[in-house]
Amino acid sequence: MPALEVFAPAKVNFGLRILRRRPDGYHEIESLFLPIDLGDDVGLSLRDEPGVALTLSGEHAGVPADATNLAVRAAAGFLAAGARRVGVAIRLVKRVPTPGGLGGGSSDAGAVLRGLAALLPGAVPAERLRALALRLGADVPFFLDPRPALVGGIGDAIEPAAGVPGFALLLAHPGPSLATADVYAAYDAAAASLTPPGAGPSIRALLTLRDLRALVRNDLEPAATRLCPAVAELRREIEAAGAQAVSLSGSGPTLFGVFPSAEAAAEASHRLKRREQLRTWVVETAPSNRARGRGVRWGVAKR
Repeated sequence: MPALEVFAPAKVNFGLRILRRRPDGYHEIESLFLPIDLGDDVGLSLRDEPGVALTLSGEHAGVPADATNLAVRAAAGFLAAGARRVGVAIRLVKRVPTPGGLGGGSSDAGAVLRGLAALLPGAVPAERLRALALRLGADVPFFLDPRPALVGGIGDAIEPAAGVPGFALLLAHPGPSLATADVYAAYDAAAASLTPPGAGPSIRALLTLRDLRALVRNDLEPAATRLCPAVAELRREIEAAGAQAVSLSGSGPTLFGVFPSAEAAAEASHRLKRREQLRTWVVETAPSNRARGRGVRWGVAKR
């Protein structure tokens, strides 16, 4: 039966504004999403036996291995939408911390959807595939085609961003986990005392690549810091290590620092105080001019 391998890149939020909370409880955002070269590997194999089978390996502590896993839900949703009487075996090698604010689970789901679209061309039309992605999670539509993009709405308004270069980043995860729902609840509870987010052009101003320190800010960071005070201490250390800008990614608790080179980011990593649960990675973001869909790292590779 046909099989392929898909790379599921993590992402960072190069700035995140919360514009408003909708009556249905969702938050409308504005952000610049940048995929990075840290990610999970997803192997997909069609099989005659119906259903979805998942095998987990790598750093998967706390990742569900049952039907609640987003990758499994994505595969089941695709097969149902395409009315295909086949099954799927998923081999998921986890490297992205979950939860971490890096979109790991959402990227896995997006990788499964675009992988199955390659294995079963025409089974699910593009519009229906995007609708399925959004039902799985607000970040999943971005991972159907992960490249630099301005993201708005609840994650469903995606505009490819031209002219964005690659950046060298230091990622730092303090250890304690933060649930996205808890961070948003803390943000809502303190909304009256928080500085209102700026107007739309504030995120677009990032595309000028000027004054990153002021513009790369995350409206969720104060709420995340109240829930996880280690975020504030880690931010200070990354700033002291020479970062051009520091911010929380997503709902955290992962922070990233922007550095002039991978070597500078690696040197900064060595300068951080070593704690029992601290994890760091030196990564690069994908530039806008990356060729789309080429190779296992960013697209799909059949075997």
